[in-house]
Amino acid sequence: MRRQSRRASAVETLVSVAVGFVLALALQVVLMHLYGIEHDFSRDLQITLAFTSLSLARGYLLRRLFNRL
Repeated sequence: MRRQSRRASAVETLVSVAVGFVLALALQVVLMHLYGIEHDFSRDLQITLAFTSLSLARGYLLRRLFNRL
């Protein structure tokens, strides 16, 4: 099996996380509304960005670790 380059790992992780970001933001807006929790888009965006940043770092580091193994 061919090893994935660091750049390819980063691109794949960025695309995956970007899709996850859009889905998570949309779900958060819907769920807040359904549960009657007051929210605004700015706060939703900040919360989603925090979790997305963590997801990006986790995804890249785990991919590099498994690629090395």
